[in-house]
Amino acid sequence: MGEQDIDPSIAALLSEAEKSKPEDIPDIKTVEKGAGNSSSAAKNRSAGTIDFSSRNIHDVDLSVREFKPEGKLLNDVPSAVFDDKSYYKTALSGENEAAQRVHVQFSKYLTCQDPKDRTVYRQNIISAYWELLRGMAPKTGNVSMPLPKRMLIRFGVLLPSLFKPEQKLFFSKIIVENQTGEPILYMDEWFKEILSGRMKPSMTDEPAHTHKIVKNNDDAALAEQSRLAQLQSKNSGKLQSAENMLTMKEHEREMLEVELKRLIDEICTHQQCLGLEPHKEAYTESQKREFSEISEKMHTLSRNDKELAKDLKEYQEAKAVYDSVENKLSEGPELVEMNTGDLKTEFDTVRQMAKMTVGRQGNQFPIFTREFYHCTEDGTGSRENVLEVLRWIESIDPGAFCRIHKNIPNRIIPYILLVPTYGDRGFCWQPFDRYNLVTSRGRIIIPMYPRDLRIAVLTAVADLRWQVAKEKASYYWMEEGLTGQYYQFIDRQKIKGDLRQFFIEDYILWMTKESTGVQRLDKEVRGIFWRNMPFPKALKEDLRKRSLVYDELCIKDNNREMSDGY
Repeated sequence: MGEQDIDPSIAALLSEAEKSKPEDIPDIKTVEKGAGNSSSAAKNRSAGTIDFSSRNIHDVDLSVREFKPEGKLLNDVPSAVFDDKSYYKTALSGENEAAQRVHVQFSKYLTCQDPKDRTVYRQNIISAYWELLRGMAPKTGNVSMPLPKRMLIRFGVLLPSLFKPEQKLFFSKIIVENQTGEPILYMDEWFKEILSGRMKPSMTDEPAHTHKIVKNNDDAALAEQSRLAQLQSKNSGKLQSAENMLTMKEHEREMLEVELKRLIDEICTHQQCLGLEPHKEAYTESQKREFSEISEKMHTLSRNDKELAKDLKEYQEAKAVYDSVENKLSEGPELVEMNTGDLKTEFDTVRQMAKMTVGRQGNQFPIFTREFYHCTEDGTGSRENVLEVLRWIESIDPGAFCRIHKNIPNRIIPYILLVPTYGDRGFCWQPFDRYNLVTSRGRIIIPMYPRDLRIAVLTAVADLRWQVAKEKASYYWMEEGLTGQYYQFIDRQKIKGDLRQFFIEDYILWMTKESTGVQRLDKEVRGIFWRNMPFPKALKEDLRKRSLVYDELCIKDNNREMSDGY
């Protein structure tokens, strides 16, 4: 698309951005190099070694118990990408008919005075924009992709002059690279991870189709590789779970041995008999009491040893299977890195999910404009802001991201996709991988421009909690656990409607109101949540001082602990 093709009215809008110092920025490396000058760590990083995608986000580390301490939310120095006088032209160039269609409809939308015609153009832009993104998605795997194209996919920014000055400054300071180490991805990063094969496509209800291309074109070998890859995914969860169990037993043994050594040292220490040196006193009463304590510790150590031996055997077997499959995979045909077949399927899934964050009656307009953007800086769904909300959620609901396996809670943060929509609700569309129920990440989606970011993230986490609990209870989800207790309450009340939606709304009240001592839930629902999604002990103690309602719940907790039924 040449400059002569740009409508004069759009050129006038662009002139607002051109008042700033124009600067062409060809790709991510240049921008990261410039933005990184504000930190000493970035100064030591060469542009050529920067990996735009998140690093090490696909490996689940079960030893991590909380999010990392809060880091920088914004860069100190703004990027100049939105001051680039060629931004609009660069974003659309090389995208063929889809770009031309967006350009035509967008020009008419911006210049139209008739509200009815404007509504028509607005609707046309929606379908044209997503077709444009469909063609751009396969290019996200190229680190040299011009940054205006990335910003278009990531933030929906097509025309920087549609920013207010303070909005442009804020977006220019958003950190481009994932420095959090968490699996929180913008849409362009999501597509890149799918393309590279580092991340599997989302599960759908349709039969899976394999589109991978192999270098030797051997279909039979490809089918075998696909089967082995699925088996490896399943084995990976078993191996990690087995190692986690083994590590816990080893830690328990270590603590028992330390305590045992302390007790033995105490009973082997004797006082001198005064006047009868070098003879020493007999065992004291406290030392005699420690005999039985040592005996109990020995019994516990013996039980631990049996369990440890069993866990060690399971780990050895899981590792042997994992290594065997790994060797077979390495001997098989090598897959081409760029997996465009999976990307096409994933793109359709993401488009549908993005639409669902807005809802049927919501604003589906896909392009950033100050006309529709009404968020504060803290309320915008940038990676760092979403992480802050997740940190707050986990501080109140420590089990929000935990899945129970063999009575052990495994903390597993889901993949989080940030989409530039004006929606208000996040949700979970995949609680875990069907081939690895133990340690695979679920998938949730968060709209970036909601009216209330905290509520948007809470709806997604509530949905994740519901689906994980339901899958855990399996066929008995209406009878057992969190979902069973909640279902029975709703059924007794004869309330009709979407059960999951009722749960999500009550979870929001639980987190925003009940956690502060403001009673908004039904007494029975409060009890269900108190038992199944307990607050931290310190918060419970604080709440019991505020109201007899919470004090009674704490007393029930103590009674359950005493009866060993908690």
